[in-house]
Amino acid sequence: MHNKNNGNVLGLKMFREMSVRIFILLIFSLALVSCNEDNKLEEEILKIEVDFIVERFDKAYADAKPSDLPKLKQAYPFLFSKHVPDSVWIDRINDTLQNQLLQEVTRVYNDFKDVDKDFERLFQHLKYYDIAFSAPRVVTLTNDVDYRNKTIVTDSLLLVALDNFLGEDHEFYQNIPRYLAKNMSKEQIVPEVAEAYAKKYTFQSNRKTLLDEMIYHGKLLYFKDVMIPFKTDAEKIGYTEQELKWAEANESPIWSYFIEKELLFSTDSKLPGRFIADAPYSKFYLELDNESPGRLGQYIGWQIVRAYAETTDENVLAILEKEPEEIFNKAKFKPKK
Repeated sequence: MHNKNNGNVLGLKMFREMSVRIFILLIFSLALVSCNEDNKLEEEILKIEVDFIVERFDKAYADAKPSDLPKLKQAYPFLFSKHVPDSVWIDRINDTLQNQLLQEVTRVYNDFKDVDKDFERLFQHLKYYDIAFSAPRVVTLTNDVDYRNKTIVTDSLLLVALDNFLGEDHEFYQNIPRYLAKNMSKEQIVPEVAEAYAKKYTFQSNRKTLLDEMIYHGKLLYFKDVMIPFKTDAEKIGYTEQELKWAEANESPIWSYFIEKELLFSTDSKLPGRFIADAPYSKFYLELDNESPGRLGQYIGWQIVRAYAETTDENVLAILEKEPEEIFNKAKFKPKK
């Protein structure tokens, strides 16, 4: 009898071990299939032809003499307001500070191949998901470090102010808050441009509650998942790797805080400033605040939209037009433990 029980226990143990192995093998196989499908999709996207060149207006302006102004105005009429007299543009050509700014841009961006390649990959993804998309006229310029307007996107034009992407420790940025300056680097050009496109494609009738804002910004970040998969998650959201790890590790307590404090459906106007807007840290009014990165509401919104996309398998452009309530209800979001 004793031997029979031992045999049963041993058999049960072997069965459990076998079941665990089969489960692990199944998960691995599914991951492999998914990875292969992703690779095939990327290979297909990279075959798409997009026709564009990067026009370096910043270099043309740096090399210009006052006598070159008519030619520049003819080539780039959209950069010269009719209400500004030529004397102002000529003064800028001769201005010492302006020349120093242009010299720094030329020094950092003498070779533009890496960014050029990333633009091509972004445009290929846009063309794949939106057949009506055509690559814009891409023009680089300077804007006196107006970091609130680093990029401008229209249907036919993309403007990139390179003096906003010289590197976080650049001398021009010493009076800019560190939490903003840390994203003023070459690595952020394409994520910034992708976000500008995301805003063009995104529709949402309501942005009243904290959840509305979270979902809106979550859509913009999910758009980056799809359109610039060659960028890291940290680059997409503008976090350091350490900040991203903090957000991932604290996903569950952050979510619990939002639920317990009944913040999701609150229309308190202070909430976007605490959890959505650029800031050195998020404001839970707890000791952990100083450890946290800013914009954690955006981060959680991103995870909700990702969960919705995984659950519904909908096209990215369709997701960008969904209302936050539908996304939230169908996502059935559960934070990482």
